[in-house]
Amino acid sequence: MAWDTARTKQLLLDAAVVEFAEFGPAGARVARIAQRAGVNKERIYQYFGSKEALFIAVLDAELQRFAAALPMDAGDPGDLGAYAAQVFDYHHRNPHVARLLAWEGLHHQDAFAFASEDERTGHYDANVAVLARAQASGAVPGDVPAAQLVYAVLALSASWFILPQLGRMLLPELAAAQAEAQRDALAALIARLVAPGAVAG
Repeated sequence: MAWDTARTKQLLLDAAVVEFAEFGPAGARVARIAQRAGVNKERIYQYFGSKEALFIAVLDAELQRFAAALPMDAGDPGDLGAYAAQVFDYHHRNPHVARLLAWEGLHHQDAFAFASEDERTGHYDANVAVLARAQASGAVPGDVPAAQLVYAVLALSASWFILPQLGRMLLPELAAAQAEAQRDALAALIARLVAPGAVAG
C-alpha cells in the first residue's frame, strides 16, 4: 500500500495544534506530537524539517482559516460590535487559535518574521480599509483611527481565552457566566466605543 503523505502530514498538523497550544513551541515535544498522531517522529523531520518549522506550519494553517472565516466586509462594517461578537465566537469554538497567537508573540518577540506575516498583514490591512470606508461614509465615527479599532476588536475578543485570570479577578460574575454573556458584553463595549460622541475630539 502506498504511503499517504498528505494524510500523514495532516495527522501531524492536527496533533501539533494540540501540543503547541498547550505547551508553546519551546515546551512542545516532537515525541508527544508523533505519539498523538500515531506516526513515527522521524516523519516530522522528513516533512517539516524541524519542530520550529512545524510550529510555523501550524500557525500558517490555523491563521489562514481564521482570516477566511472573519472577513470584515462579509457583514455590515458599521456594526463593529457584531464583528467583535463573531471574532469572540470563533475563539470560543477554536480556543487554541488565541493560545497559538499568544505563544507566537511570547516566543518570537520582535526579532522574528512571523508566520505568513505578509499575508496576515494584507488581511488586516483589508479590514482596516473596510472600516476606514465606513468611517468616511459616516457609518462609524472617525475619532479613532481604523487600525486602532481593528486592533482593539481583535485584542479584546481574544482576551477571554488568553487572559482568563483577569476576567476572574476583575469581572467575576461575567467570568462565571456562559460564553454568550461574555460575548454580548464585549459586543456592547465595542458598539459603545464607536458610538457617535463616545470619544472626545
